[in-house]
Amino acid sequence: MPEKKYNAENIVVLEGLEAVRMRPGMYIGTTGAKGLHHILWEIVDNSMDEAANGYADTINIVIYEDNSVSVEDNGRGIPVDIHPKYNKSGIELVFTVLHAGGKFDNNEYKFSGGLHGVGASVTNALSKWLTVQVFKNKKEYRQEFHSSTINGKVKSGIVKTPLAVASTTSSKLRGTKVTFLPDDAVFGKEVFDLATIKNRIRELAYLNKGITLSLTDMRVKDENGDPKKYTFMYKGGLVDFVKYVNAAKVLQSQKVIYLEGTTDNFEFQLAMQYTTNYGETLISYVNNIPTTEGGTHETGFKSAMTRCLNDYARRNNLLKTKGGNIIGDDYRDGMTAILSIKMQNIQFEGQTKTKLGNPEIKSLVETMVGEKLDAYLSENKNKDMGSLIVKIGLNASKVRDAEKRAKDAQRQKNAMTGSVLIGKFSACSGRKAENNELFIVEGDSAGGSAKQGRDRSFQAVLPLRGKPLNCERKRKEQIIANEEIKTIIYALGTDYDKDFDINSLKYNKVIILADADQDGAHIRAILLTFFYRYMRKLITEGHVYIGMPPLYKIEKKGEVSYAYDDIELDKILSETKGSYSLQRYKGLGEMNPEQLWDTTLDPKKRTLMRVTVENAIEAEHMISTLMGDDVAARKEFINENANFNKIDTFAVKYGG
Repeated sequence: MPEKKYNAENIVVLEGLEAVRMRPGMYIGTTGAKGLHHILWEIVDNSMDEAANGYADTINIVIYEDNSVSVEDNGRGIPVDIHPKYNKSGIELVFTVLHAGGKFDNNEYKFSGGLHGVGASVTNALSKWLTVQVFKNKKEYRQEFHSSTINGKVKSGIVKTPLAVASTTSSKLRGTKVTFLPDDAVFGKEVFDLATIKNRIRELAYLNKGITLSLTDMRVKDENGDPKKYTFMYKGGLVDFVKYVNAAKVLQSQKVIYLEGTTDNFEFQLAMQYTTNYGETLISYVNNIPTTEGGTHETGFKSAMTRCLNDYARRNNLLKTKGGNIIGDDYRDGMTAILSIKMQNIQFEGQTKTKLGNPEIKSLVETMVGEKLDAYLSENKNKDMGSLIVKIGLNASKVRDAEKRAKDAQRQKNAMTGSVLIGKFSACSGRKAENNELFIVEGDSAGGSAKQGRDRSFQAVLPLRGKPLNCERKRKEQIIANEEIKTIIYALGTDYDKDFDINSLKYNKVIILADADQDGAHIRAILLTFFYRYMRKLITEGHVYIGMPPLYKIEKKGEVSYAYDDIELDKILSETKGSYSLQRYKGLGEMNPEQLWDTTLDPKKRTLMRVTVENAIEAEHMISTLMGDDVAARKEFINENANFNKIDTFAVKYGG
């Protein structure tokens, strides 16, 4: 075969926004729900930067019936004058040129959010149309952009109307309003999710005290028939944030420790409160971006806290003179802390961009937090708080020692009497963890089908004989004593809690397989609570999945089809002519091994839902509310979030 010429003329240059249109995943990660919301966050981040730098105090978001959305702020307004180099207005540059904006030299914005820095032009590139209104100089400036098909190719971000003065306004009216419609050719049937947006703007309101954020959803009506509207503004900032997270928890002290500090091009805020929960809850942010994997700012905070409290304990004779120091994990037992820093030139680690990597930040946070915490503990009015934390540390240290002895004894017992897994667990023969899967299955009957139907070379099965313990309400020694929990820990091979080691994980996928009913949902909730509290990296590193078995079996003349939801069922039945039999599965145990393999176990055919933590605050709040002891808080959460209007129409529609 002759060698094909490869010259400069063969190199394709994607100009303007074509690159975004051609490979949207490179810019927004995915064209699914997360990507759809990402193009909204690009616009919201611009408004938040105006607010965070002192130029605005109000941001309003509106979702319209056609899935378009608007974001309006009362900031300075995007520049409307002509850029001398590009001969375009500031608006046109921001919305048609990648990486154009006022955030790259830190002159206009001391601190700026946004994860990837791709800017509002990406939102324009992936929208059917986008309209910008700027209010300044007693005028409303307006410019419209749209997508169009030219020579068979979609071109986006085309200037539909040049920048023009649409009207005159009052001298007090100022700011920017951006309205856009995401392109369904890119995002398919994805629509904006009210809960996702509400949770994020609530989070932003907590992180930026005094700023008002509102959300109106024209698609949803309240009890008066008006569009659903939410408004968030918190004068207490992180103090209110910690109280929100701990709302359903039992507190050891009502007091919230609040520290803040500022130096050149760096700021930190920290709020802490102690509960009776075991373990720590530490949630951190950099320039409003959640850092779910932590980073150097968290390391600096932990080091400062441990040193300060050990110094305080020795100064006040709360530790034995010759005894060792208390370790940081013990001081943080029961702690809920939120750490927010503002900085320039952020460096993230890892593919997910959720771990801060700047090495200089560790010592900076350690020094600043250390100084402020030392000063706090030195005040007489805070002496009770310092003594409480040291007491918590001492008690946690004793519990940790007792747990270690119990673990050692259990390991010896297992070595002498055989593994706790005998009789329950069916391992796979594969030795490469990256290829292996563990199915945690509800019930012995479903477990039996899964064991017979699986591929033994890479699939292991662990049937649950009863509900595991709800670890949110129990002490650690009670949790480790539970047979189901104990079996899961040993099957995974990672240990748990502070001894958890993700590198020892024996299975790349841990798949929860439970019935699609109340009991199944409860089992999933219990298992996810345990993983979140004591094996969190299983979730954050993407190893936990929910198996999605079919709800229906349709058979006609020996040919079998499966439907995984009502929409798929209606589609299949609309295409099925003549008589057929229809079965609705009430549980996994109704499937024989072959059916379970075809529908739920076979990697080529099955549907899995990966469990992620998109919002650590909401995950924390939801778990403590739904799985904790506060019945009133749980009832309120369910009433607000559950859909009580779902009607089971199966018997009416299909006579089953």
